[in-house]
Amino acid sequence: MPVFFALFSLFVKALIIITFLLVAAFLCYCLYVKYIHMKFDHIPGPPRDSFLLGHAPTFLRSIKNDKLLHDNLLEWTETYGPVFRINILHYVSLCTSCPEATKEILMSSKYPKDKLVYKKLFYLFGERFFGNGLVTAQDHELWYKQRRIMDPAFSSLYLRGLMGTFNERADKLMDKLGDIADNNVEANMLHLFNCVTMDVIAKVAFGVDLDLLTSSSPFPKAVETCLKGLVYYVRDFFFEFNPKNRPYIKEVKEACRLLRTTGAQWIHKRKMAIQNGEDVPKDILTMIIKTAAAEENMTAEDEEFMLDNFITFFIAGQETTANQLAFCVMELGRHPEILEKLKKEVDDVIGMKQDISYDDLGKLIYLSQVLKETLRIYPTAPGTSRYIMEDMVIDGIRIPGGVTCFFSSYVSGRTEKFFKDPLTFDPDRFHPDAPKPYYCYYPFALGPRSCLGQNFAQMEAKVVMAKLLQRFDFTPLPGETFDILDTGTLRPKSGVVCTVQHRNYTN
Repeated sequence: MPVFFALFSLFVKALIIITFLLVAAFLCYCLYVKYIHMKFDHIPGPPRDSFLLGHAPTFLRSIKNDKLLHDNLLEWTETYGPVFRINILHYVSLCTSCPEATKEILMSSKYPKDKLVYKKLFYLFGERFFGNGLVTAQDHELWYKQRRIMDPAFSSLYLRGLMGTFNERADKLMDKLGDIADNNVEANMLHLFNCVTMDVIAKVAFGVDLDLLTSSSPFPKAVETCLKGLVYYVRDFFFEFNPKNRPYIKEVKEACRLLRTTGAQWIHKRKMAIQNGEDVPKDILTMIIKTAAAEENMTAEDEEFMLDNFITFFIAGQETTANQLAFCVMELGRHPEILEKLKKEVDDVIGMKQDISYDDLGKLIYLSQVLKETLRIYPTAPGTSRYIMEDMVIDGIRIPGGVTCFFSSYVSGRTEKFFKDPLTFDPDRFHPDAPKPYYCYYPFALGPRSCLGQNFAQMEAKVVMAKLLQRFDFTPLPGETFDILDTGTLRPKSGVVCTVQHRNYTN
């Protein structure tokens, strides 16, 4: 019995010591948070929801209620000005819409992508996802090596050679829409655009025929699952620790594994074909493998980077373009005057031609304006961020070094200061003779880390929209909402469900 009491006494003492240490550690952490507050509280910003959680509860409420986080940022910009702070635990981020700061930071390679966000994109609930691909690589030399490998696959000369595939896949969409029109059924335009853009990226990048418009595939669901899971993973620090979320997390991880396993198989099969001297498609994957082979000091990690970029292209190469096309149809459906002007341009440039040429794309000037205006109001990739290592001044406010700076193209595109009547859809803002926006329009980011595939994406969008306008009339269903769904990228919440009719050229 004395031994029991002695052991119990030791246990109680140990418990008291551990409790004391935990309380002391918590108090030290609170002091550190207070220090961070004092360091950055001279910067304007909304009141914190709580001392420790900062503004996290506001963001979590937005996610829970299917509200757009970027609307919070827009509201705070209108209230607190072109630079304001956001607190979450001991982290401080800034959101800025100041054009001079946007120019200085995004146009320079000395400001790396921030670790807080882009490091989380490396893994998705423990599964390697974007890894160290072009979008997420923070080290400049690592990024530059990959960019050097990828650049030839996105040269203007190579992109010209993709027009045949753009036309072929767009024609399959037109065939599908023809069936829909003939059968007088509704068309979910977002779903159809997702199918065709994924078909395009699979074919032109990896030489694979998915034919999603006529056959089923697990890829669209896997991409959607990963993107939605990514929103929870990045924005909700506590999501993966909630036992109720485990089945969903398992589903996300399986979707991630499916994409990476498939990518590894496609890459291995192509490399073997090249090594065996077989005829291989002259697509982006072949270009990447051959260019990488010419690089010195290729390592096993470089092979993993190739897979990282497969995921990057497979998702970014189709998701954002599909969303842009759907938003474009959504806006044209409520602006008949713009739609008619656009149809006239397509008729004048394309006429009744089956195939659209590269030169035709350059003549579709008003269509370019419409697509740019679509991305102004609905930037499908709504922002980017950089890490500010040294002290600087933004809009007269001293910014201490060691902070993440977020640039929201959604906020800038909807700010009255930069665009008069910002919620009015007006393609003439991007007329060739109109003044160009000064570092407040960047749907593909800016500077050396701007989107490598932006020309690819806009060529594809032009071909699909031109063929759609050439052959069909479309009308959104009554009661269709214009709400936006945030799945990491922005997409129309309703899916843009339309009735579709063949165009009547007899009048």
